[in-house]
Order: sequence, then C-alpha cells, then structure tokens
Amino acid sequence: MSYAIIGFGSIGQALAKAFARNGIDVSVATTRDPASFASVAAAIGPTIIPRTLMEAVEADIVFLAVRFESHRDVAKALPTWTGKTIIDVTNAYGVPPEELNGEPSSKVVAQAFTGASLVKGFNHLGAAVLAQDPAVHGGRRVVFLASDDDRAAAEIGTLAKHLGFSPIMLGGLSEGGLLVQARGKSWGQLIFKDMVTFD
Repeated sequence: MSYAIIGFGSIGQALAKAFARNGIDVSVATTRDPASFASVAAAIGPTIIPRTLMEAVEADIVFLAVRFESHRDVAKALPTWTGKTIIDVTNAYGVPPEELNGEPSSKVVAQAFTGASLVKGFNHLGAAVLAQDPAVHGGRRVVFLASDDDRAAAEIGTLAKHLGFSPIMLGGLSEGGLLVQARGKSWGQLIFKDMVTFD
C-alpha cells in the first residue's frame, strides 16, 4: 500500500510527522517543484519523500490536505481515480452553502474525484494538535472518520491505528459526517474537540 499527502502546509506537515514517527514512507506534493520543500520534508524525517503532484497521485491512499477551493485542481491530475481512496482533510469554512448545492462539502469533493472511495477524516483537529504524538497519558488521540463506503472507512481506520490514533467512525458523509464539516461560517459540532480514548 502506498501513501501520499497532497498539500504541505501546516496540516500536511502535521500528517507527515505522524508517518515519520512510525517509519512509514509517504510521498508529499504540492503544485510547486519538490525541490522547494525538500528541506522541510527532510527535517521531518527520511520517510517523507518530496514528489511532483503527478507522481504523488499514483499512490493508493491520498490525503487531500489543500484548501477546499483547490480540490478540483488536484482532481484534474488524473482522468479517473478508480481504485484509490481519498482522505478528505479539507474544511469548507466560509464557503456559502449555496455554492455546494446544499450538499456536505465532502460529497462535493467526492464528486470531483471520479471513481475514488472517499473518507472524511483527520480534519477536526488544528495543525498544532494533529502534529503532536497521539499517545496521551496512556491513551490515544481520537480522529473521526466518515464515509459512504464501509470498506474504505475500515481501511482508513486501520491506517489511523498504525499512525497511533484512535479512529471513531461517524457513519455516512450526510449523517455523522456533518459533525466534522463546516457549513458556511459555522463549524461542525466535533471540530476542534480534542479527545483521547483509553483501552
């Protein structure tokens, strides 16, 4: 299984740190030349591999860590995303609901990535918290996941555990998924909730 993070701002770098802590290779890409962020990637760890956008989208599992407004630009990188799983880390805060035709933002993202399975996740924590080691006082920091594809949700739940997090499934994108999606200028009820589970 291969992994990529598209977007290498504060959230993308926070995700990269989770991979680095666990020694898992992950490609990182933006629309810029990889040389422009290679030193940042190297500082995070040797398993963080700068790539071009076209190279990174070849991964099986792709974290979409760009501004919501940029998701269609990323989607255009491939004619079809069949067989891939997209983890939608975007937040559509400030986007008027009418621009989304009343749909949850992740439904709109899913429509752009033709053929892919989509899981909403890793988006409810601020970058500074997401970047921290998820092992907290003997427990594990929670990440919420929502998807209309149970297989994809289970797959990303397993990945979240490998990265040290405690995944909590919220159900479909239009149901529990709304708890971690911004609507206009209001946040979903679980956004910014920093929770820890204990076995």
